[in-house]
Amino acid sequence: MLRLISVNLPQQLRRRASPICHGHLFSTSSLKPISDTPNSTDPKSLTVSFLRNSCGLSLELAASASEKFNIKEVKNPNSVLNLLRTHGLTQNHIIQLISSRPLLLLADLGNTLKPNMELFKSIGFSGASLAKMLTKFPTVLESDAYTAVDFFRAQGLSDVQIKTLTMKCPVLYTYNAQKTLKPKVEFFRSLGLSDLEITKLLSASPYILRTSLEKQIIPCVQELRRILGTDENVLKVIKAYSEVIRINVVHMLLPNIATLISHGVPQSLVFKLFFIRPLPLRIDSNRFNEIVSDVMKLGFKPNCLQFIVAIGSMAQNSKTLWELKVQAFRSFGLSEDEIYAAFKRHPLCMSCSEKKIKKMMDLFVNKLKMKPSKISKCPILLQLSLEKRIIPRCSVLQLLMLKGLIKEDTSIVYILRMTEKKFMEKFVSKYQNEVPDVVKANQGKIEFQGLPVAPTET
Repeated sequence: MLRLISVNLPQQLRRRASPICHGHLFSTSSLKPISDTPNSTDPKSLTVSFLRNSCGLSLELAASASEKFNIKEVKNPNSVLNLLRTHGLTQNHIIQLISSRPLLLLADLGNTLKPNMELFKSIGFSGASLAKMLTKFPTVLESDAYTAVDFFRAQGLSDVQIKTLTMKCPVLYTYNAQKTLKPKVEFFRSLGLSDLEITKLLSASPYILRTSLEKQIIPCVQELRRILGTDENVLKVIKAYSEVIRINVVHMLLPNIATLISHGVPQSLVFKLFFIRPLPLRIDSNRFNEIVSDVMKLGFKPNCLQFIVAIGSMAQNSKTLWELKVQAFRSFGLSEDEIYAAFKRHPLCMSCSEKKIKKMMDLFVNKLKMKPSKISKCPILLQLSLEKRIIPRCSVLQLLMLKGLIKEDTSIVYILRMTEKKFMEKFVSKYQNEVPDVVKANQGKIEFQGLPVAPTET
């Protein structure tokens, strides 16, 4: 018997020394095993078990979350999970939420979680939209959300606007409305913005409310006032491009403005860039210098509006993206000279996405049988809506040509650029009794398969 014990003892010791054995996971910090099977007396084991079985967390996530709380401290943890489920959160949502914020299980259900969930529901959050907001910033469930919502309602925002605003920036629920949000709104009002304009400003750029009033907003407005000359001009810029308030004026705007002036751009056109295409002014000064130089090399005159428009269009593209768009035009037979000639005629043609360029060129060249060179001479065509304008009008032409009601010498460019009112009069209202389907075609309800004959391009 003694011999048998002495033989088996080393094997038992070896088994105990093994780092992973029978479902045990060891923490590298404590070297204590966390068992897959709960120990009724071990709080950590019970917490891991609950997080795995009730919340759906993996063993690894449950082990990490269990370091932050003890399930015995939670009065009724399943009530929190049931609350989340009744408001449309799926199991995957719950896993994301609890793994990122396990302390939600300790939050006050009756006084905080439930009232907040009902509030979010009342302003339009549910299911996926609620989950998206909560997983982005889960602590909003534990905030005084009613105070923030009441504040926004008092500013004239509708519940739909509040939902949109806080979906973008959920952290606003956690702010002290009177100390943090109200002073900023009052400052905007002191500038001369109406309540409606402030509502639009907050809806479009909620991150402004996260920006320091003393360190950023006020100094920025002071610099803009110095650059633009009048409060009226400052307000115009803020209304046109509200994100300007968050820009470092001294280190970003001023160097770029200096670059424009050094290249001979008059101050009146610098102001126009603020009002019509302010985005380029906030890009890196080195990149801005390159863009201005490239625009000069292409022959744009710095005292013309097109110079400003070209800078704005080029600034929307990284060097890589610009080259991809050039390649897209080349793939349909345009030379580099023709591409840059098109850019000079209508700089905004390069603000189209690469995908849209390919789609539009494919339609013009392959279905409308237009010569690529014609498109480079009328690049404004690329700015037209494919779904709302080009295809419906081409579908109308398709029907009328099949009926022999319009001639093949009809100018496709003229028709596509025609005003909506004139097109309706000349091609829809005129023929709708004879060809009733022209109404459906103009509504995009008839598939465009190509014109039976190629119309002229002039």
